Amino acid sequence: MQLSDTSPGPGIDGGGTALLVIDMQNAFFEDAALASAQDALVKACNRLIEAAHRGNTPVLVARTEHLRNRSTWTRSMLDDDQGFIFRGSHQAETVAGLRVEGLETVTKTRDSAFFGTDLAARLKDLGVERLVLAGVSTHNCVAHTGADAFAHDFRVSYALDAIGSTNDRYAEAMLEILSVEYRQPIIGQAEAEALLG
Repeated sequence: MQLSDTSPGPGIDGGGTALLVIDMQNAFFEDAALASAQDALVKACNRLIEAAHRGNTPVLVARTEHLRNRSTWTRSMLDDDQGFIFRGSHQAETVAGLRVEGLETVTKTRDSAFFGTDLAARLKDLGVERLVLAGVSTHNCVAHTGADAFAHDFRVSYALDAIGSTNDRYAEAMLEILSVEYRQPIIGQAEAEALLG
């Protein structure tokens, strides 16, 4: 994936930036592809969180949780009669080593962190105009959140070193669409840290 060298710098819109860390939970790292990348993703996300703290930049954590009574299940979960990532389960817990204690949390039941949540209102209350996205999975929850952020008029950058996927081909295709059609740049770790810090 080619990194953008044209992304606007901090404060270009006069508004604030926030970091959103998505679905860094045990369930998603049961997949072998993500399991092999877990340590590197945790390290990259922690560095972004540290940079945000240095810059007094808001950090929010989006987490997926479902209820056992099926009321929150997706269409595919209902079709398969199989639930996933239930509230209070080991699957729903934050992956080991990620330093998110005390951070503001958004609980979601769909791929996008905006769907059925108050995330957009919370970001606007914080004066946020730009999001840096990190977490998993690139072509699912990260991409859907980025697309919905565009619909809510937020600018988005993807921290390439801090996002991971179960399918590299899908991830690359989604990032190409988002970076070209939605004008959402793909940035490296140093640039992401600078944007946050």
